[in-house]
Amino acid sequence: MRKQARFQNQVVVVTGAAQGIGRGVALAAAGEGGRVVLADRSELVHEVAGEIKASGGTALVVTADLETYAGAQRVVAAALEAFGRVDVLVNNVGGTIWAKPYQEYEEEEIEAEIRRSLFPTLWCCRAVLPAMMARRAGVIVNVSSIATRGIYRIPYSAAKGGVNALTASLAFEHAGDGIRVNAVATGGTEAPPRKVPRNAAPMSEQEKVWYQGIVDQTIASSLMHRYGTIDEQVGAILFLASDEASYITGTVLPVGGGDQG
Repeated sequence: MRKQARFQNQVVVVTGAAQGIGRGVALAAAGEGGRVVLADRSELVHEVAGEIKASGGTALVVTADLETYAGAQRVVAAALEAFGRVDVLVNNVGGTIWAKPYQEYEEEEIEAEIRRSLFPTLWCCRAVLPAMMARRAGVIVNVSSIATRGIYRIPYSAAKGGVNALTASLAFEHAGDGIRVNAVATGGTEAPPRKVPRNAAPMSEQEKVWYQGIVDQTIASSLMHRYGTIDEQVGAILFLASDEASYITGTVLPVGGGDQG
């Protein structure tokens, strides 16, 4: 548990909270006193809430499909009903579904990648803005990626480029409302095997080669020539979410060992 209490009594909504970086953010924010709303479409998110409550923290679970606006509205409405406000929104839903050269993608796969890695952030920002504007206060941290410049996942790169543009423009538009909007462009991150894979179909031998190409390119592009840890990503996200970053908005912070994306 962290010694700081930067989120004492703040309402922190974390999307994609069932595993990986989202789980890490939720646990750490709760450890710093936050009342955490955990949003995911997987029932595994209840396990994370159990960890928080077992440590004496406050957690609310909302299962929702954030690839839809209705799902985003449901999460925000539940947070407002339970706590009356949203202080921080961390948009973490996203991730590469396929790894292959762009010419190998089918039309429906390209659309699926955009729905997964751009629309949840678009929808959740839209859903939370009215409540933050009414209070003239709020922080949004979007999880982007250094993969905006990378190989074998062009649709995902395009989606995260959209997240970066959304971050900059939304910060510009709503600075006068007391709302800060930033993003963390995560680099390659070591994580336990996903309990719910992004793509349930096993990779072919060729797909394994392409995926290894992504790993090799990511490590080569990083000045530190390694993958990061979940804690290293969580630290950057929570910094931008906290009052320590009160004079930072409209920024995309690369957290990729020197790879700027």
